[in-house]
Amino acid sequence: MAIGVLIRPGIATGVIMVGRRGQRFENIPQWLSSAIGPLALGLALSLAPFSFAQKTIPARKVVSYVKPAYPPLLKDMHIEGQVRLTAVVLPNGNVVAVQVHGGNPILVENAVKAVKTWKYAPGPAQTEEDIVLDFGSK
Repeated sequence: MAIGVLIRPGIATGVIMVGRRGQRFENIPQWLSSAIGPLALGLALSLAPFSFAQKTIPARKVVSYVKPAYPPLLKDMHIEGQVRLTAVVLPNGNVVAVQVHGGNPILVENAVKAVKTWKYAPGPAQTEEDIVLDFGSK
């Protein structure tokens, strides 16, 4: 016998059982349904090849920006790399916060200072914009 979960978009609505010969048993007693429901739901969500549709907001366009300072001393010492950031942008386009995801701490400081001055195109809501800045001899 197989156990499954009836799912409507994003909502588990009940438990069904299917016998070896394909017969469906949908009128499962409540006590049995509540006992196996969470287990079946967890199994269904971990094994099912589907994903729930997510509404994605396209990246906002940078209207004005300042290149981060790359001190000559760091250039001469060949201290290079990428800095990965996320900027929190208000609907009016102003950057209100910057979160660091990686990079050399010396380079991160200059990158954060620069990104905080950036201006984005206005949008309908606050967004988070992923940014990767390259410091190097490219």
